[in-house]
Amino acid sequence: MDGYIITEPLNNGVEVVQFPAFAEFPELVHAFSTRKGGVSTGHCATMNFRFGLGDEDANVRENYRRIFEVLGIPEGAEVWTAQTHTTNVRVATAEDRGTGLVREVPYKDVDGLVTDVPWLALTVFSSDCVPVYLYDPVRKAIGVCHAGWRGTVGGISAKTAELMRDTYGCNPANIHAVIGPSIGPECFEVGEEVAEEFAKAFGESVILRGESAGTQSEPVKPHVDLWLANKLSLMSAGLSEEHVSVCGLCTMCYPDVVFSHRASAGKRGSNAGFLMMKE
Repeated sequence: MDGYIITEPLNNGVEVVQFPAFAEFPELVHAFSTRKGGVSTGHCATMNFRFGLGDEDANVRENYRRIFEVLGIPEGAEVWTAQTHTTNVRVATAEDRGTGLVREVPYKDVDGLVTDVPWLALTVFSSDCVPVYLYDPVRKAIGVCHAGWRGTVGGISAKTAELMRDTYGCNPANIHAVIGPSIGPECFEVGEEVAEEFAKAFGESVILRGESAGTQSEPVKPHVDLWLANKLSLMSAGLSEEHVSVCGLCTMCYPDVVFSHRASAGKRGSNAGFLMMKE
């Protein structure tokens, strides 16, 4: 089921994005953050979830405390990615609890995580790139990944599903996936060389081409549908089309609701996506 909802203000005014496609699974905790309900200020106002973006570390930690309280995620349950636009996906275990807040991330170049451990909150970051959430209700395993344009072309969504298959014996046909809030096809303008990479990987269906702007010097650049590209990537790994949901919230169109790298010219905080099994 495509689409999303934004919750009414909860404790401290925290609002989160949630997905109807996961509503049938009460054992699953999932969310994508909004900018509402935190304590950060300036360009990080108010709900920033990453250090090193010009925010106070204490603010970031308080933002986590607040959203964890709302979602029912235990303190120290988080496991962060270490995102560098790769297609690397890592298995997270109980020993990884607290990675990111309680202790520094000990690994690098990891843009995806999978686990079958309950009460382990996989955490992925995005401010235009695509956060992808995966859940197998049969084998009780979850996965998340950060799919920027390079990761999308490289098939990180498919690789996350495949690691769930190889590690936990998941049948891809049983995996449900949500393509989360990210820059939409009408806003993701790219150069021809990037469009060619997508066309090679997924075909022309993911490329949107407009009419010429009227001059040879300033033609309309192509746009790429990251949502469709990641859906096709997941389907190539064996997921059924009806189990792949597209949230449809464009970060660039709603920079007052969620952070957008392009809309802010890079001066922004970071959104976070969370996925956890309670049992």
